[in-house]
This record gives sequence, structure tokens and C-alpha cells, in this order.
Amino acid sequence: MMNAQQSAFLADLLQNLQIHVLEAHLTQCTESWSLHDFTPVYNKLYWILDGEGRIKIGDQELHPHPGQLCLLPAHSLQSYSVINNLPYFKYWCHFTAHIGPFDLFQWLDIPLYMRVSDAEQMTTWFKELVALFHDSALTSRLREKAILLQIISCYLESVPVHMLQQRTEEMDRLGQLQRFIEHNLHKSITVEQMAKSVHFHPNYLIKYFKKHFGLPPAKYKHRKRMDKAKFLLTTTSLSMKEVAEQTGFESTNHFTKSFRKVTGFPPTEYRKNVRGSTSPSNT
Repeated sequence: MMNAQQSAFLADLLQNLQIHVLEAHLTQCTESWSLHDFTPVYNKLYWILDGEGRIKIGDQELHPHPGQLCLLPAHSLQSYSVINNLPYFKYWCHFTAHIGPFDLFQWLDIPLYMRVSDAEQMTTWFKELVALFHDSALTSRLREKAILLQIISCYLESVPVHMLQQRTEEMDRLGQLQRFIEHNLHKSITVEQMAKSVHFHPNYLIKYFKKHFGLPPAKYKHRKRMDKAKFLLTTTSLSMKEVAEQTGFESTNHFTKSFRKVTGFPPTEYRKNVRGSTSPSNT
């Protein structure tokens, strides 16, 4: 399983996850269901209801059974075919799940299929996903993403998750950047200082950072300052001046204005509201 540092790193990247449903259907495969050695740029999920078949992903050959959910990651060499006169009856979905320049599953080393413990719930999710995909309503585009995220979350909660070995160097560099920023939130750090911490040219750092985190270094630093401010406001009794100092704001007034712009509340009201909502009398 991933260690705490890797989990924190991936959790941060997931804030910029861009997910898009390309296709979603319920299909009875025919005896001609077959394709060999192709590499799609999208992910696929197969929820097997009945039948038999052969799926090959890279050098791994699978024969998923009814009640199993199968993941075919983007950018992997794939083949599939029937193996008898009982081809698959299955729900299936094509989708992208981008984090910066990579797909989510280009970061993860996970099993390519799982036995689903609650088959009725999985069928319900896929049935709703297919219905939403074929519905032209504006809100269906939002709801289909939510259902797909439920399915992906269920998958990742049910299998051992590791970082892919070829991504560890990238992860270490990005993690080093994260730690440098988080350890210096109380200071006025520059892009040049960030770049120096990972031996990058400042101009390259800005492009590199935005590509992976989805926003420029300065905005990322500001988001982290707001996250820390929320934590301090709700878990400590520090004064507004002390919170401002620990999150790198030049004055209490500047901190209050920035915090209100992000959250819609002044810091004192945010502290009161959050603490009140989690008090014993309200749980």
C-alpha cells in the first residue's frame, strides 16, 4: 500500500482530477466481439453480468467472471475476444481521468479486476450511469461524473493501491516542491526559491508546476495558506494576528480580506460556524 507521504501527494493531485464520460452502455456481446493489439487513450470499465471472454492488458491475460469489475487502463496494449458461444453480457464505460498531463491510472499500480461484494449496488450505479449518459439534460453531465466517481472510489477502496515504480521519481520531485511550500507558508517565498529547491529554472518551474497541479505556484501557495488557516481557526485558539503570521500574511487586515474572498466568511465567523456545527449538541 502507499505510505502516508504518497497518499498525501496523490490526495493533493486529486483536487485537480478532470473526469469525463465518453461512452456508457449495456451490451450483449456477439460471437464476433474481438479486437487485438490496440492502445486506447481512454480507460474502460467492464461490469460483467453474464458470459465468458478473454481480455489481455499488456502481458496479463484475464478471464473476468460475472460479478467482477474489470479496469482496462488508458495507454495500455489491449486485446479482447470471445472464447465460446456464451459471450459477455456486460455494462461498460469509456472515460478519461486526467491529473495534469497523466491519466489517474498512469500513477497507480493496482489489480486490473476485483470481485464486487455488493453486486446489486454496482448494477444500480451502472444502470444509472447509462441512463444519464443517454439523457441530454444539462445536469446529467454532472450526475454521470458523480456516479463514475462512486464506482472508481469503490474500486480503489477494494484493492491494494501502490504508486507505479516509473512515477516515483516524478512523485518525489513534486512531493519535494509540496514540502518546501508547506514548510515555508509563513514566509514570503519566491518562484526562484521554489525552483532552486528542485534545481529547476524558474520559467520551467512555472510550466511544470501548472502542468501537474493545475494552477501556478503562487495560487497553489495561496490555497495552501487558506487550508492551513482553516485548520488553525478550527483546531486552536490562536488569535487572528497569530493565524495571519503563521500563514504568511503581512497583516491581520490582509488575512481577513483574503480569507473572506475565498470562503465567503470573515475568519472569526468561520471559526464560530465550523466549531458550532461540530459541537456535541449538533452531532
